[in-house]
Amino acid sequence: MVPTPTCDRACLYAVLDSYLAALLAHDPGRVRWATGARTTENNVELRPGDGLWGTITALDAYEMRFADPLTGGVAIFGVVEETTTKSPYALRLKVVEGSVAEAEAIVVRPEDAGIPFVTADIKPLPVWNEILPPAQRTPRQQMIDAANGYFETLQRNNGTLHVEFTDNCARRENGFTSTNVPNPDLDPLWKLGCADQFRMGQYLYDDRVRDRRFLVVDEERGIVLAGGFIDHEGRIGEFRLTDGSMRTSIFRRPHSFVLLEAFKIKGGRIEQVEANFITVPYNMPSAWPVP
Repeated sequence: MVPTPTCDRACLYAVLDSYLAALLAHDPGRVRWATGARTTENNVELRPGDGLWGTITALDAYEMRFADPLTGGVAIFGVVEETTTKSPYALRLKVVEGSVAEAEAIVVRPEDAGIPFVTADIKPLPVWNEILPPAQRTPRQQMIDAANGYFETLQRNNGTLHVEFTDNCARRENGFTSTNVPNPDLDPLWKLGCADQFRMGQYLYDDRVRDRRFLVVDEERGIVLAGGFIDHEGRIGEFRLTDGSMRTSIFRRPHSFVLLEAFKIKGGRIEQVEANFITVPYNMPSAWPVP
C-alpha cells in the first residue's frame, strides 16, 4: 500500500521557499530543522549556518524546481551570488513532517570548480515546467531505471546506449549547453545530440559513475534528480571513437566530479538533462549513505 504523503507539492515548495529566505537572511534559526538534520555543501558536511549561509548576497530570478510528495523530496537549480561572483547551484531538501531533515547543495563557483566551462548566464527552459499528460508519464521505477541507464551509458562509454533518448534531447552542464551547438568552441562533438554523442563513445574516459542516489522523482513533471560521482583514473590517453577518428582524453591524472543531475523523462525516454558538478579529491567518499 502506497503511504499518503504528509506534505504535498505546495507544502514542499513552501518549505523550500522558507529555507531560501532563511539562507538569504543568513539565519539558519529560521529553518524548522528535524532532529539530527544533516547539511552538506559540495559533498562536505557542515553545521547549519556555515558555507553559503555566511556568504550569499543574492539569488537570481532564474530557477528550475520540482518535488516528490511521495518521499518528501524537493529540489531547485538556480544561480547564487556571493559578493562579486555568480555561481550555478543545485539544492535538494528532504522534508519529514514539515521539517528539513536533509539539505544537500552543489555550488559551482567558477574560481574553485576545477572546470573550464561554467556560466551563470542561464535561461529557463520551459520543458522543466511542463506537466506531462498521463499518456506521456513513466512509472516511478522506470524513471529511476532511465536515469540509471544514462549513467550506465556514460560509464566507460563505448557507443552502446542503455537508455532511450528523444530526438530533441539536449543537455546543459554547469549552465553551458553541451549538445546541439551549431559552432561549438570547446568541443566539436557538442554539435551532436545526446544519443549521437554517446554513440560516438566520446566519454570512454569516464571510468566509474558511482555512489548513485536517486533522490527526487517528480512523476507529474517526469523529472528525476540523481546524485553521484564520476571518477577518471587518468590511464586513457588517445582513444578511437566509433567513427574511427582519434580523441585524446582530457583527464590524464586521477580526477573525480561530484554531481547533482536532473533528467526530464517523457514516455520512458530522456528529453533534457541538467547537471551541476565540481572537481573533488579523487575517489572522494560520499557524504551521504548510498542504498
